[in-house]
Amino acid sequence: EVQLAESGGGLVQAGGSLRLSCTASGFTRDDYGIGWIRQAPGKEREGVGCIDSSDGSPYYEDSVKGRFTISSDNTKNTVYLQMNSLKPEDTAVYYCAADWGCTGWGGFARLGIHKWSGQGTQVTVST
Repeated sequence: EVQLAESGGGLVQAGGSLRLSCTASGFTRDDYGIGWIRQAPGKEREGVGCIDSSDGSPYYEDSVKGRFTISSDNTKNTVYLQMNSLKPEDTAVYYCAADWGCTGWGGFARLGIHKWSGQGTQVTVST
């Protein structure tokens, strides 16, 4: 059984940085996509970005390009989301999610159909 556990959320001022971590276990194949989705109050879920486990290539939604970076440490089975230049509109619950690849990441997020997801961690960006 695949399990995903997030950590690292919190409160930060606009312009600040946070790093989220997602520790994964239970994958039986090494060709999966793992990354992040988020849901702000009163809004639908949206994709943030994904990293392909087979080649480490990242994918980002336009709203976070240039500010957020996804990386992985395979020795620790951990994926990170480094968030810089945070804005109040980044306030949301951030979920680690995974599926068989990164294709359609944003669409899967909106539909809530990623094969696996964690419990979420709150990120609040104050003005």
